[in-house]
Amino acid sequence: MYARVASICLSLAVGGGGFAAERNPPPSSKDGISSAAKAVYAAARPRLLQVRTLLGTTERQSSIGSAFFVTAAGDAITNYHVVSQYALEPETYRLEYTSPDGQRGPLKLIAFDIANDVALIHADRQGQSHFEFDKRTRGNALTNGERLYSMGNPLDIGFTIVEGTYNGRVQRSYNDRLHFSGALNPGMSGGPTVSSDNRVVGINVSKRFGGDLISFLVPSSVAIDLLAAKRDRLEPSGGTIRAEIARQLLNWQSGLYRVLGEKVLPSRTFGPYQAPDSPAAWFACWGNTNADRVPKPRALVYTTSCDTDTSLFIANDLSTGHIRVVHSHVKSVDLNAFQFANFVSGQYQPSWRGWNRKRHTRTRCHEAFLEGKPGLTPPVRAVWCARAYREFAGIYDVSLIALTQDRPTEALVTRLSMQGVSYENALQFGERFLGEIGLAR
Repeated sequence: MYARVASICLSLAVGGGGFAAERNPPPSSKDGISSAAKAVYAAARPRLLQVRTLLGTTERQSSIGSAFFVTAAGDAITNYHVVSQYALEPETYRLEYTSPDGQRGPLKLIAFDIANDVALIHADRQGQSHFEFDKRTRGNALTNGERLYSMGNPLDIGFTIVEGTYNGRVQRSYNDRLHFSGALNPGMSGGPTVSSDNRVVGINVSKRFGGDLISFLVPSSVAIDLLAAKRDRLEPSGGTIRAEIARQLLNWQSGLYRVLGEKVLPSRTFGPYQAPDSPAAWFACWGNTNADRVPKPRALVYTTSCDTDTSLFIANDLSTGHIRVVHSHVKSVDLNAFQFANFVSGQYQPSWRGWNRKRHTRTRCHEAFLEGKPGLTPPVRAVWCARAYREFAGIYDVSLIALTQDRPTEALVTRLSMQGVSYENALQFGERFLGEIGLAR
């Protein structure tokens, strides 16, 4: 995520002692809420669920989230990340629901949408009272400032209702998200956010640290589509589900890189060089420098980093789909050519996150030297690095690092990191990106 804020999913992993930062739980749903909220909650309560992922050998909960019924036959909607432990390791975990009246029972995973973090689950409860969807989210018919009500079971303290307002679609996001100004907390993931007539507008999915009441919803239209698809019921085997995850990841990244391929890569000047800048509104860019450090640095570094808000949750230890672009203009203050080369080598590192033995193969790299075109492009040393995903065929993390070679005490270091991408798309976008590095005109 961005350098100054962080977004988190709202399911609650309970095995590690909970969330120490959440010391003051939100007030009870009976305290200080409006009469409208009381009416909404009274009607909604029988339609809500808490979803528990249980470790099969101990029958102890490993994570918790929320859900809500959407059919009389017992179908319910939650987030994919709420059920992800079971989805990836059904031999180790099982799913269970708890209703507000204390009833419990097993849950079955029917289908999921990785890109939108939504899952369809089923409980054996015929004649179940259920929510209807607010179809206004299919377009832009909701009004900014409209009162909304979010429900779930935060921090496992009991079912709660939270009042807030609708603030439109998130502009700087590739995936469709709604901005909700309400206090969502861990454990509320997968719960419904409804309008005053108790129709589901969105599904609770995440909040952002670094600000107050910055929360996000998945539009209800996504859940409508997942329910309407009525895909074949998934067998509870890790292999079947992993193949479906891989299929969805390949489809999602194909659309993402097709959009990027259609966009112009704008250029930004870095001293005597120019390099491609962020091509879409859902890249957030920041700048920093070491020029103001004490003692005075022996080489000045001016860096811009641009990150996409495209991260997809796969497992507690794996998020993917992220793209990052980092340009560092480095210029010697009092280093000779040899010292400068040694200094620049410290900048010459991939910008992706750490290697995970369980999820990734070993990283393999290939180095090449590219001749420049006089007056147009500098000679460049380029390194391609890639690692495959062990469980998801055809998915890679790919990093491109490029270092200009035309000046002994000045250089541009460019790093492009692509996570969760097919190798073909990484190669095409990386080569296009590399071709845009040139001399300032």
